[in-house]
Amino acid sequence: MPRREKAKAKTKGQKRRSSGSYISEEDHAPTPEGIVERTLNRLRNLGNQIFAISPFSQHFSRWLIDLRVVLSEFESNPTVNVDDQFAKERSQIFSNVELKLEELRRKEASGEEAFKSLSDNRILLGRIEEEYGAGMSEMGERKDTEIKRLSSKIDGLREELDRVARIKTGIFRAISKKLKSQKEEEATKRLNSAQGELASAVQHFAAEQDRLRDECAKRKRPLIDQMRDYQKEIENQEVDGSLEARRAACEALVNAVNALLERQSVRFTRTA
Repeated sequence: MPRREKAKAKTKGQKRRSSGSYISEEDHAPTPEGIVERTLNRLRNLGNQIFAISPFSQHFSRWLIDLRVVLSEFESNPTVNVDDQFAKERSQIFSNVELKLEELRRKEASGEEAFKSLSDNRILLGRIEEEYGAGMSEMGERKDTEIKRLSSKIDGLREELDRVARIKTGIFRAISKKLKSQKEEEATKRLNSAQGELASAVQHFAAEQDRLRDECAKRKRPLIDQMRDYQKEIENQEVDGSLEARRAACEALVNAVNALLERQSVRFTRTA
């Protein structure tokens, strides 16, 4: 074919097939069946789309835009006649999924707050443990000092009592039996008193230790309960909770498209 005629043929919108024949570019225009099939497939793909990375709410706006683009391209095609019922159903479906995604967005934001609160509570628990440790250490030092003082006092009184017991009495001695007995009695009283003081000190420090432990546990308990709730809330945010709502919205749109075609008595071949 001469070059001028080839150019003329191309300007009329023809292209050569691999076999050598020509087809019109108009044959490449999407068929009504192809439009429906493509729309339904894209809706199903969007319905099954999984957001793998948290925060999941960062994907919501883009997903809604993609969904609107699919419906916009479907409705703007000359072969599709959108009626009022379809427009109403489509608007309601979008409204429902937007409300659900906004609710999930708020929950996710709450989960981020829970993560921060969990971190803050861990810091508070650490401080309580440090204060408890410092209190126990200070109490232990006082206990050791007091026990050492009283034990030393008791040892001295025992030595005194032992010395009194070794004193010999008699008419030619400097001390009589009565005076020795009196000294032994006094030394014994002081020894018993010191031993009672030691026992009381041991009980006092044991009670103070229990008090510090109970006070620490009392301060920690509400923080631990809160942390358990925060942890549960955070774990709930680790899975894309929007998938069910998005899938339901896309399935509803698929049904709306199919219903529109049935109302218009259009019978297109569609994928299952």
